Amino acid sequence: MIIIIQCKDQVGLVADISRILSEAKLNIISMREHVDKAENRFFMRLEVDGTADELILKERMQQILPEAAIVHVNPVPDKKIVVMVTKEYHCLADILIRNSFGTLGANVLCVIGNHAVLAQICKRFDIPFFLIPYHEDKELSEREIINKIKLYEPDYVVLAKFMRILSPEFVANFRSKVINIHHSFLPAFAGASPYKQAFERGVKLIGATAHFVTDDLDEGPIIAQQIIPVNHSFTAADMVKSGQEIETAVLAKALRLVFNDRVFVHKNKTVVFE
Repeated sequence: MIIIIQCKDQVGLVADISRILSEAKLNIISMREHVDKAENRFFMRLEVDGTADELILKERMQQILPEAAIVHVNPVPDKKIVVMVTKEYHCLADILIRNSFGTLGANVLCVIGNHAVLAQICKRFDIPFFLIPYHEDKELSEREIINKIKLYEPDYVVLAKFMRILSPEFVANFRSKVINIHHSFLPAFAGASPYKQAFERGVKLIGATAHFVTDDLDEGPIIAQQIIPVNHSFTAADMVKSGQEIETAVLAKALRLVFNDRVFVHKNKTVVFE
């Protein structure tokens, strides 16, 4: 059983939580906790052994925790996701392979693309692919995508190189549920063509960032990041090729952390229990 807690900090929280678990005859297998002193915010992830009524346990936790505490007892182990793509295959292919072998930690319900390029690979993995191109009326296109996603009721929407800027309306429909992979080490080189920007700047490191999507372009809470060295011999094309490998790895790591309920979001930051 997994228990997730986020609330205001106060003296005695760990002792009180441990007491509730002990009274329920639950043994703590793993406990990770963090206090953000600047925000006076407490975060905890527990893995416990034993059986208990989840609703009763949640009620008892909320009785001893500060007001407005967020408590999740035994979240669904396999999340449901919808993947959105454009033309690049590397992140999608990795997701589909992991999904096929049952190592993703989630079930891919469908893939939505604004180009038909990746329809064939989805067919090979027997995953529904829906082509929804962007028209001149962007709002109409987004509404069609939103309606399609809502039919599946996913836990998360994964942007696996979906190269379009999403509107505030889209984000509002899936608040804290949209995960994006950006091809730079944010906050450096946000927006379009980061590898071209990096090449022109002559950087010695390039990276990738997985983050939750907010209304502010490429400024959402960061889940995972990674960098690799480059040098003067790298062309812009070389950087793209190397970058695609790190994008795949960073997105895979971020999804694993999120699907295992190891990522807490508060305001524009995350607490990640790796």
